[in-house]
Amino acid sequence: MAWGNQTSSPVFILLGIFNHSPTHTFLFALVLGIFTVAVMGNSTMVLLIHLDTQLHTPMYFLLSQLSLMDLMLICTTVPKMVFNYLSGKNSISLAGCGTQIFFYVSLMGAECFLLAAMAYDRYVAICHPLRYPVLMSQKVCGLMAAASWLLGSLDGIIEAAVALSFLYCGSREIPHFFCDVPALLTLACTHTLTFERMIFICCIIMLLFPVGIIIASYARVILAVIHMGSGEGRRKAFATCSSHLMVVGMYYGAAMFIYMRPTSDRSPTQDKMVSAFYTILTPMLNPLIYSLRNREVSRAFMKVLGKGKSGE
Repeated sequence: MAWGNQTSSPVFILLGIFNHSPTHTFLFALVLGIFTVAVMGNSTMVLLIHLDTQLHTPMYFLLSQLSLMDLMLICTTVPKMVFNYLSGKNSISLAGCGTQIFFYVSLMGAECFLLAAMAYDRYVAICHPLRYPVLMSQKVCGLMAAASWLLGSLDGIIEAAVALSFLYCGSREIPHFFCDVPALLTLACTHTLTFERMIFICCIIMLLFPVGIIIASYARVILAVIHMGSGEGRRKAFATCSSHLMVVGMYYGAAMFIYMRPTSDRSPTQDKMVSAFYTILTPMLNPLIYSLRNREVSRAFMKVLGKGKSGE
């Protein structure tokens, strides 16, 4: 990587989102609380689905993958932000910046495809229940999850490699709390238009293509649910699907806002707030949405909790 006016080891400065005023100190403590809840919630979901054999179904397997991705996503950004705030050292090395970009972009992309796989799973379960064991077999489910991880990682490798190949000169201050590609590009002193177009094309593939699958799947699901004769079956189908649609709406709305706008229309403050929403708040909300609205997850939690108490 080339550096203009390089006089020391290549490092960036993360400006962060908090100062040490009383209000920001409170917000920082709030973020720490959200981080703790997100880590505990997603870890609990992964463990519950692994421990309870009744949750060894395609839907819950995919849900465990979503929880694992959320756990990794929030751990990619928040610990470094907390360390910088508490230590007063806002620097991040070239390797650290590249690592953040890789994991952040990879996990974002992987979640896009995984949410599409989850929508397809609900479509098959509701519209083709008799063929569900074949269409969503353990092998098919595993391939869907593996493909999500692989495609996300491929996107992460490409974006990290290209972003760190640019010439950066003058100020190395990133107006963000982590190494986000759009924020990093504002510091480049070389032409980045081609790369910005590449990011836009990647967003079409990584965001709009899965959204198309989700919309098509749920359009069929809604029609099938409307024609259901059983009121209980209709209620259960809507409860399961509404949880997924809430997650999809939060995730895709924020991601499209960040990555599908031209650089000229960007505001560092807006980008930081929206990024904080889907990298910090959404990973906390996902397990709460699925667990609070799902009787099987609640039953599994009480079952494991009961075993723990009986063993004391």
